[in-house]
Amino acid sequence: MRSTPVYEVHAVKYAHLPRKAWEVQITPDPHDADFPMDYFVWVAIPVDESGNRMLGGKPIVIDTGFNAQVGGKRGREVKTNPADLLSHLGIDAREVEDVIVTHLHYDHIGNWDRFPKARFHVQDKEMQFATGRHMCHGTFRHAYEVEDIVGMVRVLYGNRVVFHDGDEEIQPGLSVHLIGGHTAGIQSVRVMTRNGWLVLASDASHYFWGVEQNKLFSIVYSVADMLAGYDKLKKLADGRVDMVVPGHDAEVCKRYPASKPGLEGICVRLD
Repeated sequence: MRSTPVYEVHAVKYAHLPRKAWEVQITPDPHDADFPMDYFVWVAIPVDESGNRMLGGKPIVIDTGFNAQVGGKRGREVKTNPADLLSHLGIDAREVEDVIVTHLHYDHIGNWDRFPKARFHVQDKEMQFATGRHMCHGTFRHAYEVEDIVGMVRVLYGNRVVFHDGDEEIQPGLSVHLIGGHTAGIQSVRVMTRNGWLVLASDASHYFWGVEQNKLFSIVYSVADMLAGYDKLKKLADGRVDMVVPGHDAEVCKRYPASKPGLEGICVRLD
């Protein structure tokens, strides 16, 4: 018998945006390389000893993306809402009970209303950051959507927000870890898989070059925390940098296989 439950883990791509190095790096590539951004949500589903989905096992969704309306306002096309794309994995967003919110930027907490039964797991520091004095500055505020933040407050008053203060286990084999850097309260998710600990960095490392080369993404609350976060991500993955999955790198859909035939470029299996 395994001592720690094991999960299958998927990345679901719902949008794409061409980007140049100068747009995404603090010290950009001098050749102005292309660094396109893919937008993902993630899913972890418990499996049994045979690798089949555990009877009665409930999926945990990590982040909820953004919708076509917000995408249009920000110049990003959403062809299919990520809440609908989950159906490719046999998941009904309306029945999901737990959603981990890595941080409250528009592309990670939009569509919260598509998950009417869910508890939302958020770091204390992220809610404080998104509703506190730092939002007086447009530099910090521009990546947040006020209606999403107001929505989270409403969900909070509906007893559907679970706050975490640092590193905490959500359930056996799956935990959240405060990283900071990109925002004050960004958290990453560690999941036990058949190949060992997998770390969903989210925007603690937007691209592979973050955690692999210590390069800095251009939207940052604390450079010191971002750099320390790269070390923590690798430690959480037992030193295996190949088990750290970044939040927006288009290479993800090239490095990992499709979750099943017909989902190439949409859903990839990370475990």
